Amino acid sequence: STNPYQEEDEDAMKRGKSGLGTFSQRKWKMNRGEDFEGEDKQRIGNKRACKAFLVLRMGLHVDSKILQFQSGWSSPVEEHPVGIKFGPSYKLSIACSILLLATHIATLLTLQNRSGAQWESTVWVLSSEIMQVIISAITMLQLYKIPHKKYIKFPWILRTCWVCSFLLSFGSTTIDAHFMIENHDHLKLDNFADGLGFLATTCLLGISIRGKTDITFDMEAVPLLNIKAEKHLERKMTCLYGNATLFQLVTFSWLNPLFAVGIKKPLHKDEVPDLDSRDSARFISYSFDESLKHVKNRDQTARPSIYRTICVFIKKKAAINAFYAIISSGASYVGPYLIKDFVNFLNGKKTRSLESGYLIVLGFLGAKMVETAAQRQCIFGANQLRLRLRAALTSQIYKKGLLLSSQSRQSHTSGEIINHMSVDVQRVVDFMPYMNTIWQLPIQISLAILVLHTNLGLVSLVTLAAILTVMACNIPIMRVQKRYQSKIMEAKDDRMKATSEILRNMKILKLQARDSQYLRKLDSLRKTEYNGIWKSLQLSAISTFICWGSPAFISVVTFGACVLMGIPLTAGRVLSALAASRMLQGPIFNLPDLLSIIAQAKVSADRIASYLQEGEIKSNDVEFVPKDQTEFEVDINDGTFSWDAESRSPTLERIQLQVKRGMKIAICGPVGSGKSSLLSCILGEMTKLSGTIKISGTKAYVPQSPWILSGNVRDNILFGNPYDSAKYKATVKACALIKDFELFPAGDLTEIGERGINMSGGQKQRIQIARAVYADADIYILDDPFSAVDAHTGTQLFKESLMGILKDKTILYVTHQVEFLTAANLILVMQNGRITQAGTFEELLKHNVGFEVLVGAHNQALKFVLSIESSSRASQNEIPDDESNKDFTSSEELIHTEQDSKQNVCVEITENESRLVPDEERETGSIRKEVYWSYMTIVKGGALVPVILMAQSTFQVLQIASNYWMAWACPLQGGTELIAGMNFIFLIYTLLAVGSSLCVLVRAMLVAIAGIMTSQKLFTSMMCSILHAPMAFFDSTPTGRILNRASTDQSVLDLEIAKTLGRCAISILQMLGIIAVMSQVAWEVFVIFVPVTAICICYQRYYIPTARELSRLAGIQLAPILHHFTESLSGAATIRAYDQNQRFIDENLSLIDSHSRSWFHNESARQWLSFRLDQMSNFVFAFSLVLIITLPEGIINPSIAGLAVIYAMNLNEVQGFVIWDICDAENKMISVERILQYSNIPSEGALVIEDYRPPNKWPEIGKICFTNLEIRYAEHLPSVLKNITCTFPGRKKIGVVGRTGSGKSTLIQAIFRIVEPREGSIIIDDVDITKIGLHDLRSRLSIIPQDPMMFEGTVRENIDPLEQYSDDEMWKVDIKNRIN
Repeated sequence: STNPYQEEDEDAMKRGKSGLGTFSQRKWKMNRGEDFEGEDKQRIGNKRACKAFLVLRMGLHVDSKILQFQSGWSSPVEEHPVGIKFGPSYKLSIACSILLLATHIATLLTLQNRSGAQWESTVWVLSSEIMQVIISAITMLQLYKIPHKKYIKFPWILRTCWVCSFLLSFGSTTIDAHFMIENHDHLKLDNFADGLGFLATTCLLGISIRGKTDITFDMEAVPLLNIKAEKHLERKMTCLYGNATLFQLVTFSWLNPLFAVGIKKPLHKDEVPDLDSRDSARFISYSFDESLKHVKNRDQTARPSIYRTICVFIKKKAAINAFYAIISSGASYVGPYLIKDFVNFLNGKKTRSLESGYLIVLGFLGAKMVETAAQRQCIFGANQLRLRLRAALTSQIYKKGLLLSSQSRQSHTSGEIINHMSVDVQRVVDFMPYMNTIWQLPIQISLAILVLHTNLGLVSLVTLAAILTVMACNIPIMRVQKRYQSKIMEAKDDRMKATSEILRNMKILKLQARDSQYLRKLDSLRKTEYNGIWKSLQLSAISTFICWGSPAFISVVTFGACVLMGIPLTAGRVLSALAASRMLQGPIFNLPDLLSIIAQAKVSADRIASYLQEGEIKSNDVEFVPKDQTEFEVDINDGTFSWDAESRSPTLERIQLQVKRGMKIAICGPVGSGKSSLLSCILGEMTKLSGTIKISGTKAYVPQSPWILSGNVRDNILFGNPYDSAKYKATVKACALIKDFELFPAGDLTEIGERGINMSGGQKQRIQIARAVYADADIYILDDPFSAVDAHTGTQLFKESLMGILKDKTILYVTHQVEFLTAANLILVMQNGRITQAGTFEELLKHNVGFEVLVGAHNQALKFVLSIESSSRASQNEIPDDESNKDFTSSEELIHTEQDSKQNVCVEITENESRLVPDEERETGSIRKEVYWSYMTIVKGGALVPVILMAQSTFQVLQIASNYWMAWACPLQGGTELIAGMNFIFLIYTLLAVGSSLCVLVRAMLVAIAGIMTSQKLFTSMMCSILHAPMAFFDSTPTGRILNRASTDQSVLDLEIAKTLGRCAISILQMLGIIAVMSQVAWEVFVIFVPVTAICICYQRYYIPTARELSRLAGIQLAPILHHFTESLSGAATIRAYDQNQRFIDENLSLIDSHSRSWFHNESARQWLSFRLDQMSNFVFAFSLVLIITLPEGIINPSIAGLAVIYAMNLNEVQGFVIWDICDAENKMISVERILQYSNIPSEGALVIEDYRPPNKWPEIGKICFTNLEIRYAEHLPSVLKNITCTFPGRKKIGVVGRTGSGKSTLIQAIFRIVEPREGSIIIDDVDITKIGLHDLRSRLSIIPQDPMMFEGTVRENIDPLEQYSDDEMWKVDIKNRIN
């Protein structure tokens, strides 16, 4: 696992700090009663002995590792004779190492000149100096070897040695300075040596943190050096987490290579490391299936509980997380337990030694380090659980979608199913970080009560009652919140269903000028959802008020009980109670979020469980028989089938059918007679009520409505099968696709839009016929395959496909065209769900039963067409020559157009031309300030923001003032005479506590108001922009991208963004409050606090570029999952027919892994940052404690010092929250950024132009004039219509003919301005349609579109989707008989 980009400097610094703690403790254990000369000897001896101990401890390890470091983390590049240029880092490291070696040699010579008495006490010191000289010499040797080994970074073991040397030198110099000031000593030679050594090690520390050698090599001499480094950065990384060592797992330094790439340039998705095999979607899906089987077998049920299944699935990882949570919780209460001892130590410094104070400091520091390390591991494990549960539930929902029965599909709309995957899964997995809180809360309360009982006795029981009261107040809130969440999800389902349908039928809505009306419908659905969210947010604000005010309430009750029971409130007792109360703040503050998350997760889990328990297609309804055991490939014996198993009237009944191999079976009959249902029962799509059905061989299916996948044409034809050039060419030729490929910009590699939106109906039909032909199946099931193609193409398809390349295959095809019936071996006539007639074409004509009616109707239609043709020819002959030349295109123009079309074939194909759907737009770099500004000022110009900040600031000031008042007013020692003054102290504290709680209520309500109003305005802006976008936007934008913003991103805006930004302000104000309290005790803490804060900011800046891009990648890679799911739902029957379930499931798992990779490493990167911030805060905390202890007695008030320690105990948490919340806010603001992207889509023309309104009766005649019309779908694509100049006379029936893809539909779209003319004009009744509003144009025209589109719902809703007419008006339309 050699990696030249591995960073280990932070880890080494953490090890060094723990060593410094031990070192400092030993240094201070001196006999302070000796005279100065003896003390000086003892000081030098102890200092050198400590150095000796540390050096000897790591000497052998460093000695052996430095000699072998070329096999470690910093692997050299290949050796070549090169030209080398030394950089400043390498030169400075050489100089500092020489200086450090010289100081050790000078110290060694000084020790040798001592007298015999002194020599006896310096044996260990001499050995340590010799060891340091040896290590320095070895370091010099390895520095000399670095250019020859061509290292691009200093070896990690060398950098670790420099960090340890710095810590050792820093400790030695600090103690020397302390004793010199305290004892008025003079500088000696060894003090100068220590000073120079400290200067050298400080420089080496900076070099070790930076890590780079700054050595450059001659590119001509080594051409592969930098190239190999770049390739290392460019290539996709292997799994970093799975190969990490124990130390890297604890410190999260296994992420260092990823940060090394992300800091240099925006991350690409291929540069994100792989997941560990245990976190891969395939392994997780298998594990969840095994858990499901285990619960089924254990409970002996066909419908296992999803809660029990999840518990079995996560139990091992959850148990490990619980162990970390126990350690973290236990360690967090060491501080409150020690605070009384700390105050007593400060109060009795004269009678207690410094060693006892340092032991208390060591207890504080050790507990904080254990707490933070365990907490990081616990959160990281919770994120792993979130990843695994998300992958498991997503894959289960997807697999269920492929198997849902038709009856189940009717009870779950597409929008609802998409919501299960996009919203419900997210809400269930969001519960994982809070899972431990449920059982942690009782433990934390018990520990707090134990601490209080130790100091306050029976008052702790009163405190327990107050805590239980606060928690009891949240129970009814949780119940009401759960009810609100159910209503919100129902409203969201309705809105997402409507959004999905609108996007799917957008072209029809624009053609019929109904886009604005449906926008109002969306607004109405959103209003219902908005009302539910607003009620939920109000409830959350009340819960926040209760929980944020609970620490003050608990303290008031505790102190009040002390006053009533006559227990003196001494400073130690007060501070102990405040410390316990502050430790409870975290769990209690999180209680509203916990209750809200539980309510949301419960509702979503129930919805997912209901979906997963829906009925599936029964695979055993169709029996598969091996070919060698039967001569029939389809055998139905007395079959009765129904789409609804509970329906009393079956769809098909008494079906008797046997089909031998190679037979051609034609199925005909009137509309609604059961033709498609017969094919569906063969496919196993219908519920079998009785009888048997047997299939022998593989199937290929062509549905009536073409189902085309996003991708290129070739992928749609291959459909997962390997590419065979000869077979592929024969298929393309048989399906009449050669000329289409010539017209496509990139041939068969041309990308198809969503649902084949950039293909004509005939092209889509022939592509899916080609898919079936290429599959080389045994049985072909074709549902009216020639309905969407012209007669010539249909005849060619029938001849070359069905009767040509598939001549030896078994084919069952539905058709309404009589000319395709004669070639069938058997014709089935369907009526009312039964096979009423069966036989050959000639046999059926002889029987006077009903078949001849179909043939007769066909012949009558042909005669009518011929009569119309002859009459129009006669009328054409009567038209004068000048009008003929004016109104119709001459043959010369047609020839010219044909030549232009042929020339268009030779257009040069580029890579961009083959792509219709570009990659999703992704911002790079930091979130722009305009995004933050837009979000905060969209409501009332941002007037609420300063009010919110003022409310939170007031809360912080009042809270600190109340605690400060208690610490200052309460005496250090208790007595009975002090009880009388407690009433006044308690009254002031109560007033301050109540005031702070009211500020919380104001802040919570204002955040809720600002958040929901901002979310609503952004939603309205986005949906207006989307619905008024041109059709080109929908042609090139998959629905999944829009739905992702309308569901996931919108949910973030509704419920999370405002809270996240509010938490940022809260964390910053809390940190300022802690700094203010600490500065009251010891302003000297700023000496260390400022540089540590600077280091934290550097860490944040190092973290942000990588985390930001990971978050963006995770957001972008979520849309393909939803898009793939939507496509799979619409084509589930085709997928099942081709037995491609597993391939599509694998594709879904692959998409889940792509999203999980970015998400997992983004969450892990947060823990990487948090761990380092925690250690920095622990360092500041320890320094503050040491400073308070060492200050002379009388300078500070012990009570105020204890209060400062209480606040300092939360410094690491608050400081981490500041950086964390800022980073989290930036990640969450990506949702705002993505919604703003779709709020500024270039719009179509204006709906209404007041200055160019057409007359009320326009158009009266309907004369359409085209003048030099040129249409193209995109600038880089060739023109579809070129120089069209002709006139359609008014009140005439104009037929537009041409082969598939010739531009017929484009001409119609041009009249409706779905595609704007590039050149030329279209004039209808003397009105230029490009100058009037789109609504005025489209509302005056009517169209029956090529692709039939239906909305989910009743027939009544589809006829009048906007409910504009009454039932009486509806029945007046001549449709009653047709519906009946």
